[in-house]
Amino acid sequence: MTNVLNEQAGTIFVGGGGKNYGDPQSLLLKYANRHGMIAGATGTGKTVTLQTLAESLSLAGVPVFLSDVKGDLAGLSRAGSEQGKLHDAFVKRADQIGLTLDYQAFPVTFWDVWGEQGHPVRTTPAEMGPLLLSRLLGLTDAQEGVMNIAFRVADEQGLALLDLDDLQAMLVWVGQNAKELSLEYGNISTASVGAIQRAFLVLENQGGNHLFGEPALDLADMLTTDKDGRGTVNILAADRLMHSPRLYATFLLWLLSELFEQLPEVGDPERPKIAFFFDESHLLFDDAPKALIDKVEQVARLIRSKGVSVWFISQNPADIPEDILGQLGNRVQHALRAFTAKDQKALRLAAENYRTNPEFDIAQAIQSVGTGEAVTSLLEHKGVPGIAQRCLVRPPFSRLGPIDETERAQTVDGSPLRAKYSERLERESAKEILTSRAEAAAKELAQKASTAPEDDLFNMDRPEYRNARRYEPTSKPKTRSRSSRSDSVAETFAKSLARQLGTRSGQALVRGVLGSLFRGR
Repeated sequence: MTNVLNEQAGTIFVGGGGKNYGDPQSLLLKYANRHGMIAGATGTGKTVTLQTLAESLSLAGVPVFLSDVKGDLAGLSRAGSEQGKLHDAFVKRADQIGLTLDYQAFPVTFWDVWGEQGHPVRTTPAEMGPLLLSRLLGLTDAQEGVMNIAFRVADEQGLALLDLDDLQAMLVWVGQNAKELSLEYGNISTASVGAIQRAFLVLENQGGNHLFGEPALDLADMLTTDKDGRGTVNILAADRLMHSPRLYATFLLWLLSELFEQLPEVGDPERPKIAFFFDESHLLFDDAPKALIDKVEQVARLIRSKGVSVWFISQNPADIPEDILGQLGNRVQHALRAFTAKDQKALRLAAENYRTNPEFDIAQAIQSVGTGEAVTSLLEHKGVPGIAQRCLVRPPFSRLGPIDETERAQTVDGSPLRAKYSERLERESAKEILTSRAEAAAKELAQKASTAPEDDLFNMDRPEYRNARRYEPTSKPKTRSRSSRSDSVAETFAKSLARQLGTRSGQALVRGVLGSLFRGR
């Protein structure tokens, strides 16, 4: 019988054969960071294949990150059961492919942008950067230019952008000082600033404000192993996140970018540093501008040398741009359904991506394989694409399907990361600094105004005012005076300004009047 991990050969077992199938299929760990693809129509077994690959990589000591779109992958945290029909089917499949069935739970860490189904996962606008934020907000080129200016000015003035409030405050300041800033950085349209602020409102309604803040995600907390040397399986709860596809795609692309920037160059390691599974990957490319697709291609091309294995999971290989598809050397193709002429064309194109096997027609095999079966092509020695083979994907060792809320809570509460990420941190950043500067300057101006000599125009010692004070009407007016206070004009202005500082509109007014005072600080 075969074990999933063959440490001596440096391989993990993917699937086996039997009658009408080819040779057993194994993934060489040395070439696992050459990226891969899992494709197939709904209900053909993509999720199970993803689960078994995550298990195998974990057993090999490789940490894994994957997005759980339907909640089915949470079962990785629990061992499979020897009871029920699934067990009987798994035993039969294991005997057929010559595999030792070893039920076990895997070390899992749950993550959730909303912090409800796992540890809160956060980043900051400063870490995400203006390009990805512009993609997230769907900004035009002109609006993206304003976003870049806001980031540039924040960097120059030491204003930390840690959450959406900071970025919104920064954009308000940029809009109020647009005329002066335009001379140095280029045109800043108040209409563009307003459009960006409206986009922020949409993002907040989608829950984007939960994504930004501190403590930000520390990637080192994902690159861990347990006491038995198994890689941690990091599962992002994406069922709710999928309702905001732009947020989902941008967050995962940011995570890839962070891995690329933080991990050192390792060349071709004996096994990946981490395996990254991007489910529903078509969301990354739908309506994406060419600049963003070029960035994805660049990251995918270069991150291999950092020891990161990226797997794209989609219903059809045609969902993935050609330049990126060409970098996916390891492929597991489940069944594709061809009901229309367009589907038939896509099927033929998918078959042409494989190295020909003279023993069967690849297009026909892709259309006819059953659930849990696949046409595979895995890199061989020297990185040569393997000949296409039909195989039965091995059964999972962990539970197949979701877990209940109690089981999830037990896993989250027992995690050593709970104390680190559970409480949101608030420290001084751009919003607080700008507000403090504005209030300090307003206070200084009000103090000067209250102590400055009054203008001669309002000097009550002037003869005409003295005469006016001596004049007393013979009868009192029918209406009461609008103000019976004896405050000077300067005092009245200072008190009015102080009252206005207590309101949101007043603070915005003061920032607008006094913003230019702080540009050099």
